[in-house]
Amino acid sequence: MRLINVQTFQLEEFLDYRAPPYAILSHTWGDDAEELTFDDVKMGSIDKAGVGSIKFHGSCRQAAKDGFGYVWIDTCCIDKTNLVELSEAINSMFRWYRCASVCYAYLSDVPGDDDPRKLASKFSTSRWFGRGWTLQELLAPKRLRFYHAGWGCLGTKGTMRTVVGKITGIPYKILLGITELQSMSVAQRMSWAARRETKRKEDLAYCLLGIFDVTMPMIYGEGADQAFLRLQEQIMRMTRDDSILAWGQLGCWTAGPSTTRNR
Repeated sequence: MRLINVQTFQLEEFLDYRAPPYAILSHTWGDDAEELTFDDVKMGSIDKAGVGSIKFHGSCRQAAKDGFGYVWIDTCCIDKTNLVELSEAINSMFRWYRCASVCYAYLSDVPGDDDPRKLASKFSTSRWFGRGWTLQELLAPKRLRFYHAGWGCLGTKGTMRTVVGKITGIPYKILLGITELQSMSVAQRMSWAARRETKRKEDLAYCLLGIFDVTMPMIYGEGADQAFLRLQEQIMRMTRDDSILAWGQLGCWTAGPSTTRNR
C-alpha cells in the first residue's frame, strides 16, 4: 500500500503487513477538478484550488498533531488508471480502514458552529451518511473521529454513538466493535446500505465486499444488477443465511449518474 509522508507530502510504498502506524481519511468526493489525484501528489501539485487540498493538508496536519508519520487518502494513494491496482485496493479497503490507528471522517458540508445533537443539525443530513463507501469506513475503524469543514473535531464514534445510530440504523454495539459484524444477518447488513448512493452503479455492490468479508474482481461496465448478483453468489458461498434472498437485485438502492468517480 502507499502512504503519504505527513512531513514531506511524498508517497511511500509499504507491504501491508509492514506498514507503519497511519491515519486514514474518510470523505465524500467533490468535483473531479478539485480532488487531488495520485498523479497530482506524485508530481507535487498539492495546492490546487478546491476541497481536495483542504482535505489533503488537513489530514496531514491532524495526523502529525496526533503523532503519526503517515496518512492514507484514497484519491491520492491509489492509481485508479491501473485497473488491476484499483481492483486490489477495493478488495483490501476494509482491512486498510480496520488496521488504521485512527480514521478522520471529514464532513465538508458541516459548518463549524453546527450542533450534531440537535434534531435539525447539518451533521444529521450530511452527505457523508448517504454514500455507499462511507458505510464500511464507519464500521471498519476501531477509532473514528468526525471533523467539520474547518477541521474542528465534532466528536468520536464512541461519544456520538447515539446520534450516529439514529442516523444510520446501526446498533451501537456494532458501531463500537463490541459485537462482530458477522453476527448480524445478511439482510440486516444490507439494510444499512439500502438508502445509500454511489456515483458508479457497480459500486453499490463493490462497496459491501468488506462488510460481508468476501472478495471478487471489479468489472466496471457490467451494471449494478450483475455486480450485485456476483456479490450474492460470493456471500452464499460463505454463509447459509437465507435472509439474503429477501434482497433480490438492487431495486431498493439508488445510484447517481455514472462518472469517473466512484464515491
